[in-house]
Amino acid sequence: MQASRSITTTASGRMSTQVTVHRMVTTTTTSAFLINVGYLKTFPGILKIFQVLLGCVVVGITGHYIHWTSRSQQFVPELFFLLIATACLITTSLLLFSCLCSIATASIIPKTLFVVLLHATLAYLLVCSSINLLREVVARNEGYKIYERGYNSKIFSGALGLVNCALYVLSSIYSVRTFRRG
Repeated sequence: MQASRSITTTASGRMSTQVTVHRMVTTTTTSAFLINVGYLKTFPGILKIFQVLLGCVVVGITGHYIHWTSRSQQFVPELFFLLIATACLITTSLLLFSCLCSIATASIIPKTLFVVLLHATLAYLLVCSSINLLREVVARNEGYKIYERGYNSKIFSGALGLVNCALYVLSSIYSVRTFRRG
């Protein structure tokens, strides 16, 4: 901004000031993509990272040990668990990525009832599917000296599902507190 000033004296001896202002407006556009890395340092961000990582492991293990055979009805518990674990992984990943890509999202969404209901629902579905998987796999192999292919991995996957469920419960509790604060 530039300003020029000229001072003149009138016949009555008063000074009169005339100011001319020149403004220059510049606009810039940027194509930079900013990532909200500060979100990763918060408690909900850390929980979501662990939920996504555990979800990837669970989906990978469970998906690897499902084989379609003539007795494919045998794998209904594994498919149910895989469906729920995949749904949890996708929704948590989308929530994490939206909070990373937008500061407004990271500050607004945790204060909504949506996150409370989402985490509570995911925790409930994951605990049901994990317990069902563990119960069915153990019952199917009870009394056998040689377990089915991937028995230990399926048990491990179900146990990781329960750990991930505990993380969703923690997220749900934190979301309730954030929702109440407003």
